[in-house]
Amino acid sequence: MGLLFFKLALAAYLISTLGYVVSLLIRRVLVAKVSTGILLVAFILHTISLISRFIASGSLPIMGIHDTLSLFAWILCGIYLILQLKTKTRVLGAFISPIAFLLMIVASVGLEGSVSLPDILKGGLVTAHITLSVAGEALFALASCAGAMYLIQDRLIKYKTIGSFSRLLPSLKDLDKINYLCLLWGFPLLTLGVLAGSIWARTVWGSHWQWDPKQIWTLTAWLLYALLLHQRLAIGWKGHRVALFSLLAFILLLIGFIVEKLFFTTVHNFM
Repeated sequence: MGLLFFKLALAAYLISTLGYVVSLLIRRVLVAKVSTGILLVAFILHTISLISRFIASGSLPIMGIHDTLSLFAWILCGIYLILQLKTKTRVLGAFISPIAFLLMIVASVGLEGSVSLPDILKGGLVTAHITLSVAGEALFALASCAGAMYLIQDRLIKYKTIGSFSRLLPSLKDLDKINYLCLLWGFPLLTLGVLAGSIWARTVWGSHWQWDPKQIWTLTAWLLYALLLHQRLAIGWKGHRVALFSLLAFILLLIGFIVEKLFFTTVHNFM
């Protein structure tokens, strides 16, 4: 049952992605609105899939890279759908929907397999560590998407080439607001996830820190976003500058993830 709903969600994400592309090509807000509705359907189907997998396995489907990517896509879409209710940012889905679709494609490769969990990975701390960390990273991804669209629209306005796109693209104010909210909530969630993982590591290995590549990568990301949030709250960064740094920070986060997976051995093989 879970696999069926996963495939239906994957199809809905694809249709939503195509709809957003069409909305940009023909420059029609109505198509973007319909695509957002389809994205909501995809999110609901995805939710049912996750619940079905939870019932079937007796544990949250968050272990293993495939389940982690699926969870990332689910959180990313859920947060975006909530935020766009209070902001006119439907076209931002043109960034969100393709990302979710690609994540689901990768997740589908190992969906039918199961991850055999040792006893040390069955505690609540591991669940909290993964869920909170992925939620924080998903918020950072959404912040970077809002930042990317902010930079694109700001450039169009600067060079007076926005034309008929003006009624299609979201306002710079709304994009900056989404960026701010995602950074504001993403950082404490990632912090709590890191703390949960640190406590669990102390319990299992007798030390909070093992110089594991994943730990180094996560700490680097945490410091980078701590600096970015400080600059935004204390120094007053906003607009173009914070949009650019949010995008660059997530690109570095993504590069670190890819390099760690391809070239290093890590104790975080369950993620």
